[in-house]
Amino acid sequence: MRANGWRRCFGCEPTEIVFTSGGTESNNAVINSVLQFEPRGKRVVTSAVEHSAVLLRPCQDLAKRGYDVTFLGVDGHGNLDVAEMEAAIRPGTALVSIMWANNETGVVFSHREKLLKSVVRKRVLFHTDAVQVTGKIPMRLRDSPINFLSLSAHKFTAQKALARFISAGKPVSVR
Repeated sequence: MRANGWRRCFGCEPTEIVFTSGGTESNNAVINSVLQFEPRGKRVVTSAVEHSAVLLRPCQDLAKRGYDVTFLGVDGHGNLDVAEMEAAIRPGTALVSIMWANNETGVVFSHREKLLKSVVRKRVLFHTDAVQVTGKIPMRLRDSPINFLSLSAHKFTAQKALARFISAGKPVSVR
């Protein structure tokens, strides 16, 4: 995809994109990089219904290694409780990682805007695994407080085993 395609599809620049081998690597790269380089803390807030690429690897492994990881539950409709998430974001929280839509139930988190407003108000970085919604729901990252977005290329007619994470609003430097 050329530069104009990235701007049109996602509202971002090519310099904001890192290509990885797949969605799992994309999620891992974001979470581990934030914990390594974010000076605010070593705490992650995520949901208990995340895709295994986030939930099992790396979040459960991080918890085993002593990181503070909070796994938020969902209600009977599969939605997160905004008040529970706000309470979970405490000093030392470096990242909130919540999928855009659940890969098993199809639930699109209905309180998404409230969740994002809370994250912005508390000045915490936000990552979303958007693999399931790519090409189905419009994404205007320029107009969104999302810091990191994980995609998988095969969901929008590209080859398998290619993914990317987008560092919205900030060029990504890869050494």
